[in-house]
Amino acid sequence: MTTTSIAPADLEALIARALEASNTSPANAASVARALTQAEIDGQKGHGLSRVPTYAAQSQSGKVDGHATPTLRHARAATIMIDVAHGFAYPAFDLAISKLPAIAAETGIAAAGFVRSHHFGVAGRHVERLAEQGLLALTVSNTPNAMAAWGGKRAVFGTNPIAFAAPRRGAPPLVIDMALSEVARGKIVTAAQKGEPIPLGWAVDKDGQPTIDAKAALAGTLVPAGGAKGAALALMVETLAVALTGANFAFEASSFLDASGPPPGAGQVLIALDPGGFAGAEIFADRFAALAAEIEADDGARLPGSRRLALRERAQNSEIVVDARLLAEAEAIAARART
Repeated sequence: MTTTSIAPADLEALIARALEASNTSPANAASVARALTQAEIDGQKGHGLSRVPTYAAQSQSGKVDGHATPTLRHARAATIMIDVAHGFAYPAFDLAISKLPAIAAETGIAAAGFVRSHHFGVAGRHVERLAEQGLLALTVSNTPNAMAAWGGKRAVFGTNPIAFAAPRRGAPPLVIDMALSEVARGKIVTAAQKGEPIPLGWAVDKDGQPTIDAKAALAGTLVPAGGAKGAALALMVETLAVALTGANFAFEASSFLDASGPPPGAGQVLIALDPGGFAGAEIFADRFAALAAEIEADDGARLPGSRRLALRERAQNSEIVVDARLLAEAEAIAARART
């Protein structure tokens, strides 16, 4: 892979231009561009620049409504439902994150359900934004079918990410972000784009045979993390993200990876908890600090997120390294606006 460097602000502006040139409103393009640029900064390449060609093609074809405005409905005192209207998920999450803290301050817990949604990128960033405001947060999402139920051969679950974040006194929030497949599908997408092999144990081909061919893996199914336990957790996510919100199950959703077919109609849930609504914010901060200290005192152990934070610090003082081919592709898409 050939790489090049670009300032984060310049990358964000380029992604926004590419999306605007692909039938996306300026406001939606800006929201998506912020999220994809942050993914690049954080080293989550499968959710960054690599998504621009697909997002642009989907907005051009109408599989994603680039001009959609998410709408919010208060279902109960502590719950809201957001209709993403087959648009990009990022503006809908911006809306939820702007509303949930005030609700949680009143009720102790607040939750948003998302329907007619799309790929929501780095799950951990959504919960981290709430933790930066002093809240604990949990989010789940289903994705188009990628994993079989345990013992089965037909893809019925998505990779179904789960993310959790908690505030820390005097330190950045703890963020835990994981796909329920052995590896996030985005990493296999990136490998397929680069023509690179994947490690054995990540996926099986359409015949159920283990494979190191990324394209064959995308045509087959992914291996659940932790075997039967991962498959059970994927079932839990389908229940929360879809049965609770009225969205499409993984086996009903169209692909996030191409511009053909109807909108995927994925579902998500985002939950925020105010520590003040439980034992108290200071008690939580004290107890969580004790847990973190115990982990960090164990030689070799570490809290999740150190790599992400190091990459962010580096990006503040320098350009970020990106795939030169993907950058050129984004530039070509953006150039449509000038032709």
